[in-house]
Amino acid sequence: MRFNKKYVPLIVGVAIAAGIFIGEKLNFTDTSDRLFSVNSKKDKLNRLIDYIDYEYVDDVNTDSIVDVTVNGILDNLDPHSVYIPKEDMERVADNMKGDFVGIGINFYTYKDTITVIKTVEGGPSEKVGIKGGDRILFANQDTVYGKNLNNAEVIKKLKGPIHSKVTLGVYRKGESQLLNFTVKRDHVPIKSVDAAYKLNEALGYIKINRFAESTYNEFKKELTTLQKQGMTELVLDLRGNPGGFLGVAERIVDEFLKDGKLILFTKNKRGNIKKSFATKRGDFETGKLYVLIDENSASASEVIAGALQDNDKGTIVGRRSYGKGLVQREMDLGDGSAVRLTVSRYYTPTGRSIQRAYKNGSKDYYDEYFERIESGELIDEEKIQVADSLKFKTPKGKVVYGGGGIIPDVFVPIDKGMQNETIMFLERRGFISNFVFEYLDENRHAYDSVSRDAFINDFELNDDIVVAFESYLREKTDSNITFVAYNNEIKQYIKATLANQLYGNGAYYEVINKFDVMIEEVLTLSKAP
Repeated sequence: MRFNKKYVPLIVGVAIAAGIFIGEKLNFTDTSDRLFSVNSKKDKLNRLIDYIDYEYVDDVNTDSIVDVTVNGILDNLDPHSVYIPKEDMERVADNMKGDFVGIGINFYTYKDTITVIKTVEGGPSEKVGIKGGDRILFANQDTVYGKNLNNAEVIKKLKGPIHSKVTLGVYRKGESQLLNFTVKRDHVPIKSVDAAYKLNEALGYIKINRFAESTYNEFKKELTTLQKQGMTELVLDLRGNPGGFLGVAERIVDEFLKDGKLILFTKNKRGNIKKSFATKRGDFETGKLYVLIDENSASASEVIAGALQDNDKGTIVGRRSYGKGLVQREMDLGDGSAVRLTVSRYYTPTGRSIQRAYKNGSKDYYDEYFERIESGELIDEEKIQVADSLKFKTPKGKVVYGGGGIIPDVFVPIDKGMQNETIMFLERRGFISNFVFEYLDENRHAYDSVSRDAFINDFELNDDIVVAFESYLREKTDSNITFVAYNNEIKQYIKATLANQLYGNGAYYEVINKFDVMIEEVLTLSKAP
């Protein structure tokens, strides 16, 4: 919300007292005599807000002022203490819980119509026969298409209480009449394990995208399946994983470390130390392990990499991780909003803190991340800056460093082809996914007889699809992007996205990993004596 400049002094005034407001909502003990004139600072903010509500000459949205003030306070603490407004809580909670109640589709608004990209495997829509390419026109006879289509409104109509039903009117190409499907809403998983499969007879692969409540159970299920298939070595891919629940990361580490090994310890402002140790329940304590990390592996991902590295378990492969060593706890603010407040630091078993410095504020903190990229450290490991004062040794004498991320045991530079900035931008912004959807919308039946394995291992796209994608970009962006130097790379991303929309269930990574330089490095290491 934009504020008139004349309200700036007002906001500053509110900021002076706002910390007390947070203290009240967090249920901190107030030992004062609660006299306004003596020490009841919490009442000051309440009174000030009341004065503004009832006495101030103009109408002011005091709720918005409080939100701005809370954000301002947190900005002055550390980069990872954050405020979660009431309107965002459901989405954030669903993401970290690992599921939500809905009908289980991934959709794309195509020509003013909700069009199914694919159904969630095992979800309510798949069970009743809804398919990729279907257009949803009605939900309980309410229209859900048109130029004024609003995604938020559509989602509201599709979501609902668990086990409630919604009847969908669906147009499907090739069908002469509208199809009706009655879908019973249910828990729909938000998967945190993107892929799990075998790279070869001995080497398994598991990709985790975050650490939610459901992540350990997902991981354990896939680990057990791969072991039953004869896996003796594992690649754990944590690239791009921003973290999540610390306790979930600890449980995953426990699968690899022997009983009694230190996983990490945390320390709060009072100096209280809490240690976490491995138990007897690990099922992959003797197997060979490779952990993939990059500059976007953070927090709980770094807990895993640091715990394994400091215990001389496995090999960390990739590039220096993000450098987040702070622990947050979510605290309810009483009005549906919450704050994630940093309450302690975590340390790896050797005593390393891997948190990057933030004393100069959040802007410098995030700028330092980009400075790493500009310095060349993603290409040359000699460019990684380390401090001798932050040197530590593992039990077997390996030198490791604190002070800003986990430095891998085996460095792999960024692939300038597959990780070309333009291609990465187009993928993140959904251009490749949307193009593939529109391509499939015209050509879906051409793949009816192509099996998942045959597509992944044998199917080759020709250059025509790259030309079509270039034409699509010109139409959508008015740009003149060509892929002369990256023809093969863009074909692989298109193929991987095709695999995802046709087959799901990790097919994207099975395609893209065939051209992944870190996977190639692991395959080389795995064969080494």
